[in-house]
Amino acid sequence: MKVAPSIIAANFAAFQEEIKKIERAKADLLHLDVMDGVFVPNLTFGPMVVEAINSVTGMELDAHLMITRPDNYIKQFLDAGADWISFHCEATEKTEVCIEFIQTRKRKAGLAINPSTPFGRIERYVERLDYLLIMTVNPGFYGQKFMAEVLSKVQEARDYIDDHRLQCILEVDGGINFANVCSVKDAGADIIVAGAGVFKQDDYAEAIERLRCSKV
Repeated sequence: MKVAPSIIAANFAAFQEEIKKIERAKADLLHLDVMDGVFVPNLTFGPMVVEAINSVTGMELDAHLMITRPDNYIKQFLDAGADWISFHCEATEKTEVCIEFIQTRKRKAGLAINPSTPFGRIERYVERLDYLLIMTVNPGFYGQKFMAEVLSKVQEARDYIDDHRLQCILEVDGGINFANVCSVKDAGADIIVAGAGVFKQDDYAEAIERLRCSKV
């Protein structure tokens, strides 16, 4: 299982140093939480910060767009250097257009769903996705309590992907820590996103290994 540390939990006063520490710790992806203060009740950063991050790392950037009308902004994030882009099905009526546009640019297209959104709502898109991002907290702020009841949806998605022999990667994000990560893995996650679970630990490399469930 891969680990994508979320930059939202990093020390922003030492941004570049934090990114280098994550690289040395052998993280698999760098997760970027993009929030607009409209779709979610928080503001983070936009394409310019993504471009700045891209200029100081060779890591693949996993941009999670928690924004309204993502179809209006995806090009800017692609141009900024995002390698993976997920957007919320709840935020747009142009899901197919967004997926196609991202994939036309040879980047990975992901669809994100909130805890209350049933898997059935996005089932028809899964065969076209590079990855599916299932939220185990309500998006907007890191540090929230993991919603264990969403694990059944993770398992449902895993079963659907396997039963249909799809290539879609399953990513899970929200409140994941050492106590619950192995249950997320058991439910079928390929990638987990962790903010405080990495950046608030003393040893990033050890934290990442524990989150891979190689150490308990």
